[in-house]
Amino acid sequence: MAYDALVLVSFGGPERPEDVLPFLQNVTRGRGVPPERLAEVAEHYLHFGGVSPINQQCRDLLAAIRADFAAHGVDLPVYWGNRNWDPMLADTVARMRDDGVTRALAFVTSAYGGYSSCRQYQEDIAAARAAVGPDAPVIEKLRQFWDHPGFVEPHADAVRAALGQLDPAKRATTRLVFTAHSIPTAAAANAGPHGGRYEAQLAETARLVHASAAPDLPYDLVWQSRSGPPHVPWLEPDVNDHLAALAEAGTTGVVVSPVGFVSDHLEVVWDLDTEALETAKRLGLEFARAGTPGTDPRFVAMVRELVAERTEPGGERLRRRLGTLPLWDTCPTVCCVPARRP
Repeated sequence: MAYDALVLVSFGGPERPEDVLPFLQNVTRGRGVPPERLAEVAEHYLHFGGVSPINQQCRDLLAAIRADFAAHGVDLPVYWGNRNWDPMLADTVARMRDDGVTRALAFVTSAYGGYSSCRQYQEDIAAARAAVGPDAPVIEKLRQFWDHPGFVEPHADAVRAALGQLDPAKRATTRLVFTAHSIPTAAAANAGPHGGRYEAQLAETARLVHASAAPDLPYDLVWQSRSGPPHVPWLEPDVNDHLAALAEAGTTGVVVSPVGFVSDHLEVVWDLDTEALETAKRLGLEFARAGTPGTDPRFVAMVRELVAERTEPGGERLRRRLGTLPLWDTCPTVCCVPARRP
């Protein structure tokens, strides 16, 4: 099928202090999050001057994709729209329509299945198209990429580099800790057409990165960035609680790898580089945080390869992957539907 554009779809973030609370209100609208919790999270952003790194990271990725497309003869303009802050997706879709785009592919900056990480982006795209009207371009989301080599290999290299920061004499008591954004356990149970897809994909990514980077070391998959009310169960253990348990059990050093993320945005630099680092220091643990793919050339090339799967003859045969979980091109209609969430 022919497409005439690619749109990068991301979460969005504030870029000045006065943006912080309006941005957080966009993120949490309709979820009943109390004002005191918003104020607490706002302090995380204000700690960095009210600027989230994510928008600049999207600009950098956008430039890298355009350069990669040009170098490989991919004649598709690349746009960018966000879920929660400028450039808002509806505004981008309107610009695409005005530019004559009729059918586009969407690359979402989340590798995994689940409501917030996949299905909600489908809803964002549908809402943006509805806001633009009947002449809005058709937009089809590219597949999830949790086990694509272009995602896994940069994470594995980052783990190897982080291990180089720790004392090699203590390798026998060093552990890998993979992290991802926690979600309510009910949402985790409903992720994917048969449930559990978010956790299963993350477990597979962690397994693949571990096998490539440091198969001799033990590893765990834990969670970060919980934001819900205390009475609602979320995926556990939290990374900080887990570090305490590891220290008590005799671990002397950890490499923390945020495999749930594609770039070093605020939940990485606050929850890991700030809070988890402080926890490790208090516990006497050596701590190194592995990087994320960002604009690694392999990750950028992956975007082009995902486009080729949908645009070139025999696209099914072009798929590159490392894992064993089933794939699909688009979300099934039964996947992660909002009515099944808590």
